[in-house]
Amino acid sequence: MRGFTENDVPDQSGSTVVITGANTGLGYEAARALSARGARVLIACRSQRKALDAIKKIESQNGPVDLSYVPLDLGDLASIRQCAEQLQSEKRIDVLINNAGVMVPPYELTKDGFESQFGVNHLGPFALTCLLLQKLADTASSRVVNTSSIAHNAGRINFRDINAERYYSASGRYSMSKLANLLFSYELQRRLQTAKLPVLSVACHPGIANTELDRYMPMLLSKGTELLQPLLNTAAAGAWPTLCAATAADVTGGDYYGPAHRFETAGPAKKVRSNRASRNTTVAERLWDLSVDMTGVTPSI
Repeated sequence: MRGFTENDVPDQSGSTVVITGANTGLGYEAARALSARGARVLIACRSQRKALDAIKKIESQNGPVDLSYVPLDLGDLASIRQCAEQLQSEKRIDVLINNAGVMVPPYELTKDGFESQFGVNHLGPFALTCLLLQKLADTASSRVVNTSSIAHNAGRINFRDINAERYYSASGRYSMSKLANLLFSYELQRRLQTAKLPVLSVACHPGIANTELDRYMPMLLSKGTELLQPLLNTAAAGAWPTLCAATAADVTGGDYYGPAHRFETAGPAKKVRSNRASRNTTVAERLWDLSVDMTGVTPSI
C-alpha cells in the first residue's frame, strides 16, 4: 500500500471543517492543507492572537483562503458550550477534528475540577462532539475525527481514581486519555449506527511528530526525540493520518489511521489497528456513562 499523504486530499470546496487546536502543530498543518483544497476551516482554540497569527501564516502560503477563529477552551465546559452554540450558526459542518490536547504536564485540574489530561484530551472533546452531533447530522456523510496516540497501548482507565487524587503519573494519565479517545470513538460509532445518523466516527494517530506537545517532557527525553527527528515525522507528515481520516473516500466508521512505516511512527497514512483494550465494549459503555455524568452533556444518541 502506497499510503495517504497531503497530495491525496481531494477537493474540499463547499465543505466546512472545525479543527481544535489548529493554531499550531498537527492541527495547523491540517488547517493549512484543507484550506488549500478549498475548505472553510474554523480554528477552535484558546488564544485569539495565536489563531490569527496562524491564519496570517497560512494565508501567506496559500493565498486567499477561508479561515476563521472560534474561541474554545477544552478545559472549561462553559467555553465548550459557548463554542458549540457559536458553531450552530454555520451553514454546515462536514468534519469535526478533535485534535487539541496536552501531554504529560505537571498535575493540575481544569476549571471544572478534572485532572487536566483526562479533562482536556477526553472530556472536552466528548462534550464538544456530543453538543455538535445534530449539527453534524444535518450534513450527509459528515465525520468526527478523534486524535489518539500510540501511547494508548500503555493506557488503562482508572475508574477508581479518575481525577488522580490518590496518585498522579503524567505519562500514565496521558496514555489513559489517549485510550479514552479510542474507546469514545468506537462507542460513538456504535451509537451512531444504532441511531441511523449519517455521521462517521473515525480515529487517527500521528506516530511521533515534531510538535509542541512535548514541551512538558523532561529535557533528556525531549533531546532524545530531537535527535531521532530525522527518522520520524515532521508536523506536516504527522497530519497525514488526520487528513486521511477526514477526507479519504474509502473511510468507514470505526476506522483508525496511523503512519505506515517504522512501527507506526512515521510515513504515509494507512489503516491500522488499535489494541484489544481500546475495543472493550464494556469499558467503553462505562466510560461513556461516566463522561455524561462528569460533563453534564447528554448526547442525543
